[in-house]
Amino acid sequence: MRSLTFAAALLVPLGAFAQDRAPILMDVTETHILPRFAELADATGALSTTAQTDCESESDDLRADYATAFDSWISASHLRFGPSEADDRAFALAFWPDTKGFTPKTLSRHIASEDTAVDDPDAFAETSIAGRGFFALERMLFDPAMTEQGSADYRCALIRAITTDINRNAVAINADWQSYAPRLTQPGDNSPYRSGDEAMQELFKALTTGLEFTADTRIGRPLGTFERPRPNRAEARRSKRSLHHVTLSLIALRDLAARLSFDHPEIAADLDAGFARAIDRAQSLDDPALAGVATPQGRVRIEALQQSINDIREIAATELGPTLGISAGFNSLDGD
Repeated sequence: MRSLTFAAALLVPLGAFAQDRAPILMDVTETHILPRFAELADATGALSTTAQTDCESESDDLRADYATAFDSWISASHLRFGPSEADDRAFALAFWPDTKGFTPKTLSRHIASEDTAVDDPDAFAETSIAGRGFFALERMLFDPAMTEQGSADYRCALIRAITTDINRNAVAINADWQSYAPRLTQPGDNSPYRSGDEAMQELFKALTTGLEFTADTRIGRPLGTFERPRPNRAEARRSKRSLHHVTLSLIALRDLAARLSFDHPEIAADLDAGFARAIDRAQSLDDPALAGVATPQGRVRIEALQQSINDIREIAATELGPTLGISAGFNSLDGD
């Protein structure tokens, strides 16, 4: 989300750490970034194809393809720069948190008026972002307030429009990465990055904001306060994917952290140990929708998971950041 800004003004190149960034930039691009967006395009293509022939909200095949495609997005969602930012594609794929409840309102308006934009992919792409993407689709598949609203034929058309739109955005991101990749791996005059350090800082930002979003938003929003927990604010709770998203994000970020710290084995070991603890805690929870935030015992375990992610953020800020040309004074835990 736009609220997860990185405080670019605090990114201070440190000449003492200058080194050849090319091998790491190439490795991250070729093995971490490009495969994820290729997989997303394939998975959303399968989802869209299934919806054309099987658009019932309770369809096992449609829900399975929804899960696979959503998994692919979560595993790539920390890469919110370059092609993901163009035309608000990331927001069109995943409009969340929806603090004002715009998604159900937008979908209800489509259904009530039987908006003909669903018949034209270009027209649907111009409709509100709140009624597009994976969270709109989740509502159409898992929210009784939507699955029983309006006519079955129109709900079907809306599901098809949403899945087509998801695939169009995923395909566009994947295609644009083919031309954007050299700009990341070869900084300079023809790149938005003037140096290897700047390109590495972009990747470090992806790591730290990914950790921040998972700790403060995916977990922090449903945690609320001890006196007022907010389980209904958990991400994708209707499809019981809330904890799964935390785990998927940690697994993806662990891979990115390992590649960024490749030249520094001690830091890599610290980061890997931190990720191992956090992933183990996530996988040990039997709380798919994070409903346990409302119980004392469940809350303690979820808070422990959040703290283990914050521990990784501390390692990234104080150990990894300075090696990548980022001021040791920057601390993502400050929320700057």
